[in-house]
Amino acid sequence: MSDAKKLVVVVTNGFNDERASVAWSIANGGIASGFKVTMFLVSSGVDWVRRKAAEVARLNPLDPPVKDMIQTVLDSGGTIMVCPPCAKVRGYDQSDFIDGVQLAGSVAMLGVVSEGAHTLTF
Repeated sequence: MSDAKKLVVVVTNGFNDERASVAWSIANGGIASGFKVTMFLVSSGVDWVRRKAAEVARLNPLDPPVKDMIQTVLDSGGTIMVCPPCAKVRGYDQSDFIDGVQLAGSVAMLGVVSEGAHTLTF
């Protein structure tokens, strides 16, 4: 197990729920606190990382724009995983997502958890 602090944030909500923007805000707080962050997007949470989708989303007016928070995760070396069946049921494939996002299932996310990551779900 690595000594690095790790955080997995599971995002289950899309644009219909403010908790999703809170998830990105907490992930950014984790980055600022020295955590290596992995985002795991399931259900309607996968909508956040479709190309151009986050550019128009801002659920909490006191948070930074979601697109900026997503970019911070990527720029910090964090990982954004999208559940493959959740993407497929919505008609998405890898080309529908912003650069740096990867289709990866629960086994990949649980690999990070097995390394001692703290886990939060929104």
